[in-house]
Amino acid sequence: MRLLPFEYAVRNLGRSPLRLCASIIGGALVVLLVMAAGAFVRGMEKSLTVSGNEKNVILLGAGSEESLERSQIGMNVPTLVAASVDGIKRRLGTDYVSPEVHMALVVKAERDDAFDYQAVVRGVTENAFLVHPQVQIIEGRPPRMGEYELMVGALAATRLDVAPKKLHVGESLWFDNRAWTITGQFTAPQTVMDAEIWVPLTDLQIATRRDTLSCVVLTLGEATITDVDIWAKQRLDLELVAMRERDYYASLSAFYRPVRMMVWATAALIALGGLFGGFNTMYAAFGARVRELAALQTLGYPRRALIVSFLQESLLMTSIGAIAAIAIARVFLDGLAVRFSMGAFALLVDARVLAFGLLAGLLLAIVGVIPPLWSCLRLPIVEALRTG
Repeated sequence: MRLLPFEYAVRNLGRSPLRLCASIIGGALVVLLVMAAGAFVRGMEKSLTVSGNEKNVILLGAGSEESLERSQIGMNVPTLVAASVDGIKRRLGTDYVSPEVHMALVVKAERDDAFDYQAVVRGVTENAFLVHPQVQIIEGRPPRMGEYELMVGALAATRLDVAPKKLHVGESLWFDNRAWTITGQFTAPQTVMDAEIWVPLTDLQIATRRDTLSCVVLTLGEATITDVDIWAKQRLDLELVAMRERDYYASLSAFYRPVRMMVWATAALIALGGLFGGFNTMYAAFGARVRELAALQTLGYPRRALIVSFLQESLLMTSIGAIAAIAIARVFLDGLAVRFSMGAFALLVDARVLAFGLLAGLLLAIVGVIPPLWSCLRLPIVEALRTG
């Protein structure tokens, strides 16, 4: 098959600078939207997946398997499980067993602040750093018990929707009618903990008038999940359920699947609108080139050759827009913090999202050019040559 030279498609790009700019901007917006949706979904999935340690087991109240905030178990559970289950990870005489309280609390940046902020607060002991190795202190120190101190995650400001400077070390947050001093900041990248506030366990229980735990997180050594599960089922008086930490967060990920589907659906609808806008641009562009297409056919170029040449032209335009969209996504979207009900997470522009963007650009180039081109090529050559 005789093809048009590639230079023909390249030269045609400059024939109408206005059309070229409109096509590039339109393609970039569609690709950027698809990448934003992909980054949102990947960021949420990653935060819920990485949050769970494969070696960790959560003991929580029966019937509260879908929400640690609703769970309530006895204060004696950490001691009982450490003494009863052999094979829990142990180091320098310390068992990897962390009693925790998970709560959603209303806090204030200042005592007389008119705005209330919804915070995800976790009451912990020093053992929390053993079972959650993702947590790294980047500034300051851990809070001390009895001193009304707390520690904030790197995305806590996003979760509270306050300026980051209000959560610097030395600043205060107000709840339980007193100021709690921020003594440290920690990071737990791509986990839900990154948006939490950590408070000494006993202090949080006193402040909230609570005498129970939400859960106990333990790290397995030689023991297995079956060992912990059997012990929990034998202790009917404690009303416990044993779950792998990863399974718990996987169930949360399934709970948020409708949200992710809604994001994809919204992106698809807007992209479809952009695609129809591209159709209008392509129809206007190719409608003015009907005689050109007919003349090329009289010179011996088959219609398939014309389709290939105009596909090359469309791919060149869309590729420029796609590359621009990828650059914008990497600079401005990657790592951008987003709030959701469990806290906050960072948008993730990884290889999979980049592939989504490139695929969207490819589909836009092909789908956008074929219908208007085919509409022009349906005309008989004689009739096309007479077209003004």
